[in-house]
Amino acid sequence: MRGCNSFPGFLRRLFLGSLVFFVAGLLLCATGVHAGGTPIPHGTVELVAENPSIAAGQTFHLGLHFQLEKGWHIYWVNPGDSGEPPRVKWQLPSALTIGAMEWPTPRRLGSSSIADYGYEDAVMLVVPMHAEAGLAASGPASLGAEIRVLVCREMCIPGKAQLSLTLPIKSLPSTADARTVELFAAAREALPLHAPANWKFSISDAKDSFVLTGNVGHAVTQAIFFPLAESQIQNAAPQKLLPVATGFQMTLQKSDQLLKPIEQLKGVLVLSGDRAYLIDAPLTKPDAAGNSSKVGIHAGSIS
Repeated sequence: MRGCNSFPGFLRRLFLGSLVFFVAGLLLCATGVHAGGTPIPHGTVELVAENPSIAAGQTFHLGLHFQLEKGWHIYWVNPGDSGEPPRVKWQLPSALTIGAMEWPTPRRLGSSSIADYGYEDAVMLVVPMHAEAGLAASGPASLGAEIRVLVCREMCIPGKAQLSLTLPIKSLPSTADARTVELFAAAREALPLHAPANWKFSISDAKDSFVLTGNVGHAVTQAIFFPLAESQIQNAAPQKLLPVATGFQMTLQKSDQLLKPIEQLKGVLVLSGDRAYLIDAPLTKPDAAGNSSKVGIHAGSIS
């Protein structure tokens, strides 16, 4: 678990939570496309298949659907100043391969001195899977996932759940039911978009901070940046935004745990109206004459 030396308050919450609620692994299994959630501390998690069958040679999607009690949260891939994201250990047939988990846009949680990145209420993490052409069609495929998750409010409680699905193998994908369609549609709506190709981003090093510059063709008056990697920026520090005619400049205070220079800054940029975009901003490097050379953004991915 991260943050053990730097965040004693987080450890205290975790310790107290563990004393009060010792969470042994909850090994309740769900069979079928969705058969109800498996308990975790202050919530449930459910393994959901977008389609009720698997087609050999095709890509299909699974979802880890978390529902949490009011006031409790879990963490994004970069948890921020404390916590850790959900961890998954898959048990799959050899003919299935796993793609990169797709993380919805997080929320900023915490206080003025500590900022965490995570999810409240309900969230679904989507996982693409690919079935090889040689997947046997003689019998159903058993899919399993062991989930380890940290659920927090004033205290943090570790949880564990073993989930399973059994899906038939058919020549063509089957049609999903209305509930499943709604869950996956909501999950994809919450994902950050790839930034338009004509948008340009870069960062410059300003001693104790980074300056993120965005050229998006119009002035930006509201923005928040979620860094993909830990320990690059000071999460709780104000993100000072300066609108300009074609975009913005945002000053991000460097983390005191940043030990080496970076070449790029990846993350999720949320603009006004909750529109979120994946960005990969390269570092602006001065040329021999002392001028800055800027390289354009390409849309990134979270994995």
